[in-house]
Amino acid sequence: MQDDRNKEGGSQKYKEDSNGVNYEVYFESKKLIIKEKSGKYVVNLAERLLNFAVDILKFLMKLPNRKEFDVIRYQLSKSGTSMGANYEESQAASYAEFKQRIQICPRESKESLFWLRVIERLQISQEAEYRKELARLLREAREIKLIFASISNKVRQPLLNSP
Repeated sequence: MQDDRNKEGGSQKYKEDSNGVNYEVYFESKKLIIKEKSGKYVVNLAERLLNFAVDILKFLMKLPNRKEFDVIRYQLSKSGTSMGANYEESQAASYAEFKQRIQICPRESKESLFWLRVIERLQISQEAEYRKELARLLREAREIKLIFASISNKVRQPLLNSP
């Protein structure tokens, strides 16, 4: 029996630099599969993106209510939530629409990471819980960025043996 992964471009692997997690991203029967390399679990990307969006919005509520932070609040809330929305839309679409939606996500993940880094550099709070949550969001944003970079690279590859 032939493996669907070979028909649809093989697998793409990468290593997350901050904590050494390895993922495998591939298509199987025209469905996107993301697995942790050891195969212990399949990553539920939709749920992970929903959690990230909610966590971003909760974190933004902790920013001081000053005019200077309005742009950060606005931009990060848009980029931090649009990845999940675009990913969800990509799942109920044709392959062409999937590619279009998925190509938006790496840009949004990079933008989210940028705004989180701005917040980090501003050193808004020295409170331990605030800094811990910011570090966690930065780590998650980096991982999401790598996941979407891998998916994006994968969908740009021509499908092997396609009619």
